[in-house]
Amino acid sequence: MTSLTRGLIIGGREIPASSGRTTPDTNPWTGTPYAHVAAGTPEDVTRAVDAADAAAADWAALAPTRRRAIFLRAAELLEARTPEAVALMAAEVGGAAPWAGFNAALAAGILREAAAAITQPTGQLLATDTPGAYSMLVRVPVGVVAAIAPWNAPLILGIRAVAMPLVMGNTVVLKPSEDAPLACGLFLADVLHEAGLPAGVLNVVTNDLADAPQVVATLIADPRVRLVNFTGSTAVGRRVGVLAAEHLKPAVLELGGKNALVVLADADVDHAVNAAAFGSFMNSGQICMSADRVIVPRDRAEEFTRKLAAKVESLPYGDPSDPATVVGPVVSARAARRIAALIQDATGKGARLLAGTGQVEGDAGTLLAPVVLTGVTKDMDIYYGEIFGPATVVHVVDSVDEAVDLANDTPYGLTAGVITEDFAAGIAVARRLRTGIVHVNDQTVADEPQAPFGGVKDSGYGRFGGQAGVDAFTDTRWVTVQAHGHAHYPF
Repeated sequence: MTSLTRGLIIGGREIPASSGRTTPDTNPWTGTPYAHVAAGTPEDVTRAVDAADAAAADWAALAPTRRRAIFLRAAELLEARTPEAVALMAAEVGGAAPWAGFNAALAAGILREAAAAITQPTGQLLATDTPGAYSMLVRVPVGVVAAIAPWNAPLILGIRAVAMPLVMGNTVVLKPSEDAPLACGLFLADVLHEAGLPAGVLNVVTNDLADAPQVVATLIADPRVRLVNFTGSTAVGRRVGVLAAEHLKPAVLELGGKNALVVLADADVDHAVNAAAFGSFMNSGQICMSADRVIVPRDRAEEFTRKLAAKVESLPYGDPSDPATVVGPVVSARAARRIAALIQDATGKGARLLAGTGQVEGDAGTLLAPVVLTGVTKDMDIYYGEIFGPATVVHVVDSVDEAVDLANDTPYGLTAGVITEDFAAGIAVARRLRTGIVHVNDQTVADEPQAPFGGVKDSGYGRFGGQAGVDAFTDTRWVTVQAHGHAHYPF
């Protein structure tokens, strides 16, 4: 089958890169190119910022009900194109059908929630000691926003990167992941433009992986770009944050996680097993919220590990285009080798495999049978390292205090889950966990567009979603009006 070829989207037009080069977008299941996309250059970044800056004033001035209509229409179009999105995610990132369908549904929900924010109050009246004056706090667009989106939940995270910035009256230059330039960039831009988004309001610059540092640096350094949002690894996010700080620009960073699912002694073991399997292996564990660690009390450990191992061994894995597949390939052969190396390091130092082999499979070298490990200790790389793949570790503890200490023993702080039948006990544990998100009597993976989403420590700072998202992508302006009489001056 002939692969697709796509250009950059700048100023509402699809154009080639200034260099004329393209870069392959590889199908992780077959190892062959699914598409070729324009290999954008720093010159193209500047052209995209030119377009965003030129469109900014008219977009910010557009009547809010007209802006809202565009985003509601985009949500309808995205839902209608769900079968296309499912096929795209299977071919581009190896996403299994349930995960891809969830991506489309939540992305549509993010669009609707963003649309609802357009007509919410954008300020408040403040107290003032000045006679005859009104003092107001007003939230205003920041201008041009740089958005850098990842591959692992491409529809969700691509839309999240642009939706709230756009509805708040900003324009955006989006740099999608090199591993999902269509699903988290060009496809979404197509939907928004079909819904009526004006030219130049959203611009998409795809790039070759080798050019990424220069492309990102050029984007952040442009003085017309006033805010940066990035979702991805902590290592890259740290560099993005430093670049933004050098140019005195705020950033919203949603980074990695080493998330723990804490099972308390009163938990329903079957529910805990189902929660652990879902939290660990949805999207082959390639979610920032995935449960890398499951912490269980010693008196429940034998039953829990036996049942979890049996469930995980039964999970269908393989071809992401097969509707029965639960665990598909990981995004690249490089990623598969990294995950296998973590597992092999652990087993070589004494950890036990309860499920899976830790061996890379498949013609493209991107498939691993889902893995459950136990007996992991601090000298093993997997103890602190984010897995970001189809593997999880079961830790056995002797007390709730030990469970909390272990859950907090990580530089990350994104999300956590607590499985218990005792609501009060769950809340008590949740209050002690140092994460941005905690789910009581549920696993670690959850996302709702109206909720503030983000972490602490090495999981980043700033929040997407809800009022926190509105605040993140607007500036606060203090406005006073001397409505009655004239101000008095001492000289």
